[in-house]
Amino acid sequence: MSPHLPLDGVTVLALEQAVAGPLATRHLADHGARVLKVERPGVGDFAREYDHSVGGESSYFVWLNRGKESLALDLRAAEDLRLLESVAADCDVLLQNLRPGAVERLGLGADRLRELNPRLVHVSISGYGPDGPYAGRKAYDLLIQCETGVLDVTGTAQDPCKVGFSVADIATGMYAYSAVLTALYDRERTGRGCAVHVPMIGAMAEWMSQPAYRSAAEGRPFTRTGASHASISPYGPYRCADGVVFLGIQSDREWRVFAQDVLGRPELGGDERFATNVARVRHDALIRVVVEERFASLSRLEATRLLERLGIANAVARPAAELVEHPQLVARHRLVPVETPSGPMTAVMPPVESADWTVTMGAVPRLGEHTEAVRAAHARSGARS
Repeated sequence: MSPHLPLDGVTVLALEQAVAGPLATRHLADHGARVLKVERPGVGDFAREYDHSVGGESSYFVWLNRGKESLALDLRAAEDLRLLESVAADCDVLLQNLRPGAVERLGLGADRLRELNPRLVHVSISGYGPDGPYAGRKAYDLLIQCETGVLDVTGTAQDPCKVGFSVADIATGMYAYSAVLTALYDRERTGRGCAVHVPMIGAMAEWMSQPAYRSAAEGRPFTRTGASHASISPYGPYRCADGVVFLGIQSDREWRVFAQDVLGRPELGGDERFATNVARVRHDALIRVVVEERFASLSRLEATRLLERLGIANAVARPAAELVEHPQLVARHRLVPVETPSGPMTAVMPPVESADWTVTMGAVPRLGEHTEAVRAAHARSGARS
């Protein structure tokens, strides 16, 4: 494996906080970019204080900020703003998710900085985009889930629920990450940087398109189905003798195999109520009765072994804490130690794998750990120029 990293030599200035921006730049850091993270003196990114569960550190912060350099700068101070301008003039990417209009008021907007550095890729993340009636509104993950219909399709028929992790922030961060890579690739051909905007509402609108298209076309509300599927059957949780097994049937051929070899009722394979997925969805309640009658005599282990032998997708629901002990991740060496200000932790490696390069799992920085080094480096650079 080559010792190089794909983003070696790329420098990123990150005016970021919370989740969306930090997730995008952490992926850049994992792949070799130098990420200079700007934080408020004495306070830092407010995600540092979301909890203190990982050896005294925030679970959010250690997840999102490994491998970065922390600069504690006061954006109201002229000296610190000059330093940021100097860094921006030399860097490849500026990514920011401050409140709408903040970077422009600071003199760090795309138009001005790209005059200083035409090769700069300037990426802005916002809740609702730079214009339109919602442009100035604050946006947090739950609020974007509300506005894009995520709660309408998540939960049970009686109770809507938000997704249990920061899905809108994560979607936005990943689109920002891909936007940076796309812009850097384009710069290789044109020699020019660009300005990019990634709104959270746009990211979640993309992810919500299928249920939105379906519900709008049918002219009726979306039916929430809990852990089951609104468009596929059988799909979801089914009770066994000692718990619940999750399974998914993806084709009519699989259904026929399932009916014969799992349910022991081959006649159901061609029954007009179940022969097609559309028909099975219509009669999902009846399918659940038939499946759970069969599974009542099986333990979870017996059911999953039977399903696995027949090539039918299945799983058991694990507690979140078990992710960092998952046998597949352990066997494939996807859990590695990462240093934090409070000591080492076990972290999950990013999902992209290559035979030609790996990722770097850098340390989580202390607040302001790299401020003076960066300040001194740019003072020397200014003196030489």
